[in-house]
Amino acid sequence: MNPNMATWEIVVIGIGAALLIMWFLPGIRASMKRAEEQEEKDWRGALLPIFMVALFVLVLVMLV
Repeated sequence: MNPNMATWEIVVIGIGAALLIMWFLPGIRASMKRAEEQEEKDWRGALLPIFMVALFVLVLVMLV
């Protein structure tokens, strides 16, 4: 955080973050319930994007 921020600004940001989490919570719960009901896990579908992002970050770090 910026050390020059006033206390009320930090409180407003915190309240906004809490409201955002509460707004997305029903969708997160429904998604987790669907994931539990799914029989076969698609790990390749999850690991491939993570690997691609990690590779992209590694290339960016090497370019600097």
